[in-house]
Amino acid sequence: MAWRNHSTITEFILIGLSDDPYIEALLFVFFLGIYLLTVMGNLMLLLVIRADSHLHTPMYFFLSNLSFMDLCFSSVTVPKLLKDLLSEKKTISVEGCLTQVFFVFFSSGTEACLLSVMAYDRYAAICHPLLYGQVMSGQFCVKLVLISWGLACLNAFVIVLLAINLDFCEAQTIHHYTCELPALFPLSCSDISITTDILLSSSLLHGLGTFLPIFFSYARIISTILSISSTSGRSKTFSTCSSHLIAVTLFFGSGFLCYLMPPSGSSLDFLISLQYSAVTPLLNPLIYSLKNKEVKVAVRRTLGKYL
Repeated sequence: MAWRNHSTITEFILIGLSDDPYIEALLFVFFLGIYLLTVMGNLMLLLVIRADSHLHTPMYFFLSNLSFMDLCFSSVTVPKLLKDLLSEKKTISVEGCLTQVFFVFFSSGTEACLLSVMAYDRYAAICHPLLYGQVMSGQFCVKLVLISWGLACLNAFVIVLLAINLDFCEAQTIHHYTCELPALFPLSCSDISITTDILLSSSLLHGLGTFLPIFFSYARIISTILSISSTSGRSKTFSTCSSHLIAVTLFFGSGFLCYLMPPSGSSLDFLISLQYSAVTPLLNPLIYSLKNKEVKVAVRRTLGKYL
């Protein structure tokens, strides 16, 4: 591995969320509950979408991919966090750190792309309903998902290359509960100015590149909704994209704070990161299940079929 040529360090020490055993025990129960609910919620959504033929549409195809990425995103950091909450010494190997950095950026980057694609799907459905079937064909939807995965993988690969080229000499304590790239910068004994600039540029490019299509899609959607004369018609049309809007606000709000704010090592950094990596994957299936009538009907239909 290239990192071996630059560093004498073979593992890092994580400070974790607390050094009090009683607080760690409470946090373990809390985050175990969050993780189990995240897994069950997203698996349930995947099962319902696959089992119910009424949900075999582009919107729910993208939603099933989003649920899968939520499972991956949560599984990158939370199981390691749970293990560390039960351990006295919280360590992570260099290889493990690199792997975690890659999959955090890959899963979050794919999720950002999917949210952007879902905004375009809502734009096509609301602004061009007569052409929707032609525009959002099955083949085109698959291509959009593959492009989302590919762009996120490329971005994550660039980020990992940045991490490989950092030099680590003596300091090995990461002031975080997980191995995030910004948390590694204070430990490096090499010049990180170029690396920081590339990371900021990459995050801005990927973040704005996925957020701006959402912004312009919803600008057109809102314009179309306002042109509807009926109040009930406006309400019904807006309800089809309200779940997506909430998911976008949660994901991009915490994501921009997590990667564009300079790391301070404060508890606020931990809270933003936890909300981004642990809470958002839990809330997405709840948002789509509770606010979407089609999903609620499909859940009842699927449970009735199997139970």
